[in-house]
Amino acid sequence: MRGIKIIFWWLWRVWFYVLMTIPILVMLPFLVLSILTESGYPYFFKMARIWAKFILFGMGFYYKIEKEQELDKDKSYMLIANHTSMIDIMLMLVTIPKPFVFVGKKELVKIPLFGFFYKRTCILVDRSSSRSKHSVFEHAQKRINQGLSICIFPEGGVPDDESILLDHFKDGAFRLAIDHQLPIVPMTFGDNKERFSFTFHSGSPGLMRVKVHSFIETEGKVMADKNSLKEQCWKIIHQQLVEFQKKK
Repeated sequence: MRGIKIIFWWLWRVWFYVLMTIPILVMLPFLVLSILTESGYPYFFKMARIWAKFILFGMGFYYKIEKEQELDKDKSYMLIANHTSMIDIMLMLVTIPKPFVFVGKKELVKIPLFGFFYKRTCILVDRSSSRSKHSVFEHAQKRINQGLSICIFPEGGVPDDESILLDHFKDGAFRLAIDHQLPIVPMTFGDNKERFSFTFHSGSPGLMRVKVHSFIETEGKVMADKNSLKEQCWKIIHQQLVEFQKKK
C-alpha cells in the first residue's frame, strides 16, 4: 500500500507542474502582450486568476472562502496570510479579485516558464541582501501609485519545523503598510499544508478553507506601532488556524 501511495504522490506532483504549464502555453501570446506595459497588468492579473483556478480544479481542490469584510475596488491594501505551500499563491489569486502584486523570493524565478512571468510581474526580494530589501519599498511605492495592492507572506518562507503552526512574522509587510498607510488584510489558509505541502510524499485532493479577517487600519500609525501591528495580525491568524484544526 505504501508503494502505491508513493507512486500516486509522484504522478500527482508531476501533474501539478503540467497543470501550471498548460494554461500558460494556451494564453502565452496574451500573457506576453499584457506584460509589455505596466498598464497591461490588470489584464495579466485576470489571466493569472484563470491559471490559478485551472490548477486548483485540476488538482482536485475546492475552496470555501469566508469574508468578514469586502475590499474596496478603489483602495490599495496590504494582503497577508500564513505560508505553507506553493498552492498559497493560487489560493490567494482566487480569494482576492482586486489586482495585487506579490512580493516573493527570487528563487522562484528558476521555475521554467512560470519564472519568466514571475520575474516580470512580482516584486522580488533577496533576503540575504539589504539593498534588495530596500528596493522592495521603491517598487511597492510604484505599484501602489498605480492603484494596486501588495501581497506578502510575512513568515518570510515556510517554517523548517513541520510542528510549527505559524512562524514569527518578519517586519517587511508592516513597514510597508505603515509607510503607505495601507489597511492590512489578514487571511488564514486552513488546509494548504495538509493538501499540498513542500514535503514531496504528502498531500491529497480536498477542501481548502480560507478566512478573510476584518481589516486593520494603519492610518495615523507610525513605525513605533510596527511591532504591535505585527503581533495583532499574528494572533488573529494563529487563533484561526487553531479553530480550523478543531473543525477538521
